Amino acid sequence: MSAVHETVARVHRAEWARIVAGLARRFGDLDVAEEAAAEAFATAVERWPADGVPPSPGAWLTTTATRKAIDRIRRESRRDDKQREARIVYDDDPPEPIGAVDDERLRLIFTCCHPALAMEARVALTLRMVGGLSMPEIARAFLVQEAAMGQRITRAKAKIKAARIPYRVPSAEDLPQRVSGVLAVLFLVFNEGYLATGAGTDPVRQDLTAEAVRLTRLIRGLLPDDGEVAGLLALMLLTEARRAARVSATGELVSLAEQDRGAWDAELIAEGHRLLRERLASGVAPGRYQLLAAINAVHTSAGDVRDTDWSQIVALYDHLLRLDPSPIVALNRAVAVAELDGPEVALAAVDRLEERLGGYHAFHATRADLLRRLGRSEQARAAYDRAIDLAGNTAETAYLRRRRDQLRP
Repeated sequence: MSAVHETVARVHRAEWARIVAGLARRFGDLDVAEEAAAEAFATAVERWPADGVPPSPGAWLTTTATRKAIDRIRRESRRDDKQREARIVYDDDPPEPIGAVDDERLRLIFTCCHPALAMEARVALTLRMVGGLSMPEIARAFLVQEAAMGQRITRAKAKIKAARIPYRVPSAEDLPQRVSGVLAVLFLVFNEGYLATGAGTDPVRQDLTAEAVRLTRLIRGLLPDDGEVAGLLALMLLTEARRAARVSATGELVSLAEQDRGAWDAELIAEGHRLLRERLASGVAPGRYQLLAAINAVHTSAGDVRDTDWSQIVALYDHLLRLDPSPIVALNRAVAVAELDGPEVALAAVDRLEERLGGYHAFHATRADLLRRLGRSEQARAAYDRAIDLAGNTAETAYLRRRRDQLRP
């Protein structure tokens, strides 16, 4: 790749969301915004090698994209209808002022994550319109055909238009609920990268985890006083900090207990801990993401697995269960209980979750490990087999097979 092409790629990552957001705000049409921005970057690839990179690449791209959008609208045979539709999406009657969060990029994110859209559509549309990922990249991330992903995004944009979803930040009273929806989308994007599903994909998708972190940083900058935004960013950073140690050279998942802690990213860990300390100093009760981040903070504070404060982790899970009484949280709590009270106590707690988690690979993997520790090898082997059948991550499957094969006859 030439230096100019590298520059275009770098500017694309930095400027895409800002340009698309500005065009969407001005013209009130996500299709127009996306296509005009894409055409502007394509023009840059064509012209910059000959003309040189302009002094202000972002301004050049914004001007070019705006001209492309105007040209397209002028070509439309139903221009009046287009303008009426634009006014509907633009919505000249904004909600009450909410100060610093009234930002163009934030408008775009909230539009893409509107609750009228299905969750999978929100994730895909956010990655495309805000993250600037290509259709093939998004399709690969979620293991669907490119055409199917294109249809999903097209339907989402059509739903925004048909439902007359305004291109704006929610009103002050609706903002907390809507922020929760945005964070849920970003959490799903991060988790897909952290433990990518499907046998045909990389076990860890750094492009997805990096994009989720980048977008969460954007939300953090726009909503600096929101505790759950800070909590989600801290959670992502403390998890991402361990990425280099999570998969072995042979492509096998490395458990937390077996990871080389010297390979963890100390800078990301320090930032995650700082975010949590700031939230603690605020005196506001923590939410779900802050508690998950706090659990990860305890893990990353231990220089050796034997130094882990398991009683603190169990206490944090107890608090989390009161906020989110889900079987997944209960399962993760049982893993910590095994370290504190022993595998037999933990196994009894895990077995109570079978009805709700019988189709979840981590349930069987957890059971298998507890049964192994109790010396019940035959039952452990059966549990490992079931976990392997259900697991979708290649590195995790390799890890489970090794653990199963190490069982005594």
